[in-house]
Amino acid sequence: MLGAVPRVTEKMRDISHRGSAVAGGDSALVRRLLEGDEGAFGRLVEAYQGRLVSLARAYVADSGTAEEVVQETWLAVLEGLARFEGRSTLKTWIFRILANRAKTRAVREKRSIPFSALEGAPDEPAVDPSRFGRSGAWVDPPRPWVEQTPENLILNREVLSRIEEALDRLPEGQKAVVLLRDVEGLGAEETCNILEISETNQRVLLHRGRSKIRRALEEYLARKG
Repeated sequence: MLGAVPRVTEKMRDISHRGSAVAGGDSALVRRLLEGDEGAFGRLVEAYQGRLVSLARAYVADSGTAEEVVQETWLAVLEGLARFEGRSTLKTWIFRILANRAKTRAVREKRSIPFSALEGAPDEPAVDPSRFGRSGAWVDPPRPWVEQTPENLILNREVLSRIEEALDRLPEGQKAVVLLRDVEGLGAEETCNILEISETNQRVLLHRGRSKIRRALEEYLARKG
């Protein structure tokens, strides 16, 4: 995994003389990194490389560019490690560096819409309004997931494939928020910190993203039925 990051060995040597004042659960790992422990860094890259690429793809046009952004992120992590003060988790700090670099690259490619532009935008309905009658009752109710327990769905590779496809089709803001909240398991505050968006915007983006994924899954299950 170290080969995925250019000049890693040199960077590890550069920081090997620095100390760490970080407290908390990340302190031991940060200390090993600051001591130039390439094995610890390799395990860190192995744990987060694919997940960082996924988040970068929410912003940039292709996987190759996403890989470049992640490499830039790892170099920035090494360069900034001595300044990491533990005010957030190491994971949150790394993801924020990635998000900032991915947004910068996206702006350079002129494909990014600032998250702030979505503030105050009218909310999208979670379900198509045409599925309700004038009284508000269902005309086209959701298909019950008979015998489709969460365990069965998780084991169904085809269903997971459809969820991944739906996630990949989300607009960048929705995709980034859903990835951080539902895939990485981060809380709202951490997500807002990484993406530098408001709690309101985070909530709207999460709602819209989840609604679209649920709709895609419901349509798939209906076709299977």
